[in-house]
This record gives sequence, C-alpha cells and structure tokens, in this order.
Amino acid sequence: MSADFLVELGTEELPPKNLKFFASEFTRVIEAELAAANLEYKAVKSFATPRRLAVLVEGLTSETPSQSLTVWGPPAAIAFDKDGQPTKAALAFAEKNGIAPSELKAESDGKAEKLVARINIQGKKTVDLLENVVNEAVAGIPIPKRMRWGSKRTEFVRPVHWLVMLFGSDVINASVLGLTAGRTTRGHRFHYNNNIDLAKASDYASVLKNTGFVVADFAERSATIKQQVEAEAKKVGGVAVIDPALLDEVTALVEWPVALTGKFEERFLAVPAEALIASMKEHQKYFHVVDANGKLKNNFITVANIQSKDPSQIIDGNERVIRPRLSDAAFFFETDKKTTLASLRDRLKTIVFQAQLGTIYDKTERVAGLAKLIAGKLNADAASAERAAQLCKSDLVTNMVGEFDDMQGIAGYYYAVNDGENAEVAAAMNEQYMPRFAGDQLPATTTGAIIALADRLDTITGIFGIGQQPTGSKDPFALRRASIAVLRILVEKNLALDLRELLTFAKNQHKNLTVGDELVEQVLAYMLERFRAFFEDANIPAEVFQSVTAKQLSQPLDINQRVLAVNEFSKLPQAQALAAANKRVSNILAKQNAALSTEVNAALLQEDAEKTLAQAVSAKAAVVAPLFAAREYTQALAALADLQQPVDAFFDSVMVMSDDPALQQNRLALLQQLRGLFLEVADISYLVPNKS
Repeated sequence: MSADFLVELGTEELPPKNLKFFASEFTRVIEAELAAANLEYKAVKSFATPRRLAVLVEGLTSETPSQSLTVWGPPAAIAFDKDGQPTKAALAFAEKNGIAPSELKAESDGKAEKLVARINIQGKKTVDLLENVVNEAVAGIPIPKRMRWGSKRTEFVRPVHWLVMLFGSDVINASVLGLTAGRTTRGHRFHYNNNIDLAKASDYASVLKNTGFVVADFAERSATIKQQVEAEAKKVGGVAVIDPALLDEVTALVEWPVALTGKFEERFLAVPAEALIASMKEHQKYFHVVDANGKLKNNFITVANIQSKDPSQIIDGNERVIRPRLSDAAFFFETDKKTTLASLRDRLKTIVFQAQLGTIYDKTERVAGLAKLIAGKLNADAASAERAAQLCKSDLVTNMVGEFDDMQGIAGYYYAVNDGENAEVAAAMNEQYMPRFAGDQLPATTTGAIIALADRLDTITGIFGIGQQPTGSKDPFALRRASIAVLRILVEKNLALDLRELLTFAKNQHKNLTVGDELVEQVLAYMLERFRAFFEDANIPAEVFQSVTAKQLSQPLDINQRVLAVNEFSKLPQAQALAAANKRVSNILAKQNAALSTEVNAALLQEDAEKTLAQAVSAKAAVVAPLFAAREYTQALAALADLQQPVDAFFDSVMVMSDDPALQQNRLALLQQLRGLFLEVADISYLVPNKS
C-alpha cells in the first residue's frame, strides 16, 4: 500500500536570493530521512514560492518493511554453566533480544556453537515517522540567520503561519515549529486571500494554481516568466537579456507572474549602458532589452505579482520609480566627467588597500613598476602600460562607482575615453579585472593583459608576504581566483613570461613584508599548483603534470606546452616501455656517488646493442635540438619514441655495471645522454604506473 505525502510550510515572504537553495535543501533532507527510515517512494517534487516551501512525495509506502534478523550471541561454552544453566552472559543476551531464558538455544555459525536469536521486526507505520522526517528537514536547512517571532521559542528563516501534512487524504498527527499539521493552505495574497482545504496531497499544485492563483512549482514559474519576458521584448522589437540569477530572484518574488513592458526617456541612453542596466537590475529587478545589434533600448520589463485589470497603472508606477534612479546615474556620469582620472589619483592616498601593504595609491605605484617590466619583456608599449597602471584604480573614488560598485573598471573606461587617453589605456581600465569569473573573457589588448597580470601578482605577493595566504576554507583576498586568472592570461594569450622573475620583482617593491627569502618560491608553488585543475578538466592524467613539474619550471606557457606534449606522447605505443626505461636509468644514475660525464668514447663501445644505441642517441640529438629550441615538444617526443627498440635491446644484452670501470663509466655516460634527451621536455619516468 502507498499514498502521496505532502508537507507545506506557509511563511511570511522568504529571502528571494535564497529561496531556490532553501527549497532544494528542504527536499534533499526529506529524501535522506525517508531513505534512512527505509521508506520507498516513486518520485519527489519540490515547490517554492515567496510564501511557502513544500514537498510532494509520490507513491510513498504506508509502512517500513518487516525484517527477520539473525543475531549471534556468546559461544555456548560460556553461555551455559556445567549444569546447563544460563550464565550472566546468556541472560544479558536474552534480555537484550527479548527472549525468555528458557528459550535460549545454540547453533553453529560455521565456526563454533553460539547462542542465536531470530527476531522478527514488524514494519513501522509511515504516518508515525513523518513528523520526525519533517522536523529533521526543517532543522537541516542551512539558514545563516534564524529568527523568532512573537513569544515563541521556535526559530526559522521567517515566521511560519500554517502547516500542511497529508498522507493521501489523511491529515498527519504532527507538530512542526510549534504548529499542528492540517490540510489548510492559503491562496495568493491579493487574488485569493483565503484558506483552501486540500482534499488529498496530490491535489496540491493544481488546486493552488486553479483556485488560489499560485504557481507553486518554482521551475514552472521560472519558465513562465522567461516566456512572458521574451514575448514582451518581441512586442517592442527587441530581445530581452535574461540573466539566470536575476530570473531566479524574480521567480522567488512572485506567485502569479505577469510580465509588463515599461519605457524610459531616450536621453538616458547617453549614460553608459552598464550603469543603466545595473540600476534596473539591482534596484528594480527589471530585465533590460537590446536591439538586433545588442544595443540597449529604452525599454524595461518588470514582472508583477498580480493580474491587474489596468496594467497601465502598474507600468506607469514602475516608470515613475525608475526615472529618478536613471536620473541619478546620469547626474553621476556627467559630474564625474568634469574631473579627470589623473586628478582623482591623489584621493587614493587616503584609501587603505591593506594595513601592512599601504594605500591603493601605493598599490598603483607598484603595479606601474611591474607593468613597465612586463611591457619590456613583451616588447610592448611601456609608457601606455605605466600610464594605465597609474590610472587603473582612480574610478574607485568616482560618484558612479560609489553608487554602482559593479561599474568599477567599466566607469574607468568611459572616463578614460572622455579624458582623451589612448585606446589601449582606456581599455585597460576595464580589462584589468578580466577574467572576472571562471570562463570569462580575457583582456583583448596587450596593455589590458599587462595590467591584469601586474595587479594580481602584486596582490598575491603582498598577501603571501604578510603571512595571510589562503587556507583550505578561507581565501578572503580571492588569491585562488587571481592565480588562475594569471595562468589563463599567460597561457591563452601566449605570453612567454617567467613567473619567478616577476614575483621576485613584485616582492622587492613591497616594504613591510614579514615573510623572508622563501616567499617567491612559496607563491610560485601555490600558483603553479592551480594548474592541476586545468589539466584535470582536460582529462590529462596527474602523472603527466607531475612529469613536467619535476623540472621545477616557472614559465606557465612553457609548462602548458610541455604537459600537452607529454600527454600526446603518453598515448604512443612506445611510451610505457620508454618511461620504464627512463625510470630504470634514473635509478641506476641515482646510485652513482660521483658526477658522471656525458661524453661517450666510441672506442669503448663493445656490444652491438650499445653501439646501436649510441648511434641512435647521437642521431636523435641532432634531430630534436632545433625542435627543443622552437619549443616543438610534441614533435620532439614523437621523434624520440623511435628509441624504444635500441633501448630495449641495450638493456637485454648489455651489462651496464661492468667490472671494467672504463666500460662502466662509458655506458653510464650513454645512459646519461639518453635520459638527458627526454629531460629536455619532462621526466617521463613519472609515467610508469605506481604499483599498489
């Protein structure tokens, strides 16, 4: 026997940015608790609106399954005394398992005679378990800050006013958060502000929608909003830009969504589009509209929580609300343009970047120095790089960024253009923050890439330098993200820069660091370790990455090229044999106390196999030398793969550790040459699988 189980918590308006998460956690814990109780079901549906969290479990069994258990006790030898009477151990076993002492019996468990109890556990009724299931689920929602209401001692994210718990058509006798379960839910606050009695659990979604004007299913409501918003944008000849996070937030604000299109004056389009969008999105939760070319239109789409008889009233109200917001943005923009970024820079002297690392002005000075160095390494425009670094934080003190913090960098770009700065300097104002998140675009200009690198390297070095490096759970300065950004820029923009050199320069620019000489290597190791996730995402085995990091390199572009080459090499049929040979050679050479020569005396080559290998190594050295110089590592390793047969033949027929010291040293030199060829790229001995 089975039935549908419904639980609904009716609340005051829940936090919109957390609603989806709270609903998923509520559902997850209910599923976990049902599984722990050994209760089976067909499906689970989650519901969430601003005023309710609900879960519908379809086809939930009416009781847990009965069980037959065999419990083994102490050995018979200690369970009964010499007179055959049960000992204390036997009596304790009997009491624990609900058996009369006279019914104790022993059987063989395959090893010895032991007391045994066969217990039949009757299944429990589901309705008796559901109160605990729901209470555990409520307690299991990770709510950052719980609240109390009235004189009650119960706590939840918002006051809870009603509780529905139905199993089929029956109300469950349960109490949650101080409320007694019933079958009464409530409709829309405006369209149907009445109680609704649910006949059975499965009626929940349809009754709320058809009677109560509530679309309880979050996903259904979200899809409806998306469809409506897209249709509204089409009416005005545009395309709605639907940010997933904003869509989730708007979905969490309404129970009966109705999309409406409003308009604002065209004069506001003179303001940077990003500022207008930020104002509409952050303050009003509006979706913005663009034309076919992606240019912002003077329309917005709002989602009301009511089906109005006169939608124009709602539209007019929203237009009146957005007008002063956009007027503020326009005022800030026009006011800021009257002052240049260069003249604002002195105000950065009063803003602390970090107590031990000085002001933001100090930071721009360090970034400028590092940017000039990087520009020189790349044969780029050092003057533009230095200028961009000096101005890169000036927009922090503008009115626009003060009001819309998301405009940081973007505002700087517009003001730099207004000031007449050159195109690369202006672009760098915004590009310094790229990539802002995983998968985001990289700086398009060389100057922008230089500032993005210099800014992050200064921060990473400084924070590590005062001993505040990230821990497993804390990274307040987002150094992991900064490190990954640096690696992406260097690799994807093909910039052959040495991190060790840049970090050393960055360290020397700081004045009050507490970490000593080990700082550079510490930061370098941390940053290069971020590479590991790159290669894991590309399904490159860890041992391939390890084979390259064994060389202690510090140029990310070069490291990436080597890893890709070794990964391709590892797929060749000769790879494992050559990796094993390299490991064998490494072990042999490691046992030598004295420094070994790499000069091979051809006159001392006796065996055919060693002569063949010597010739092959010499020939390959000539072939791969220009490939190494050009960093054509994949081609070089492919060429070296031909050495498998002469290497195998050498180890099959030549005794390396000959009794003749001259022969021994000559053969070791040959192996040194062989290993040296592969070490030009990586230590491929790491490709040998570890024996478990």
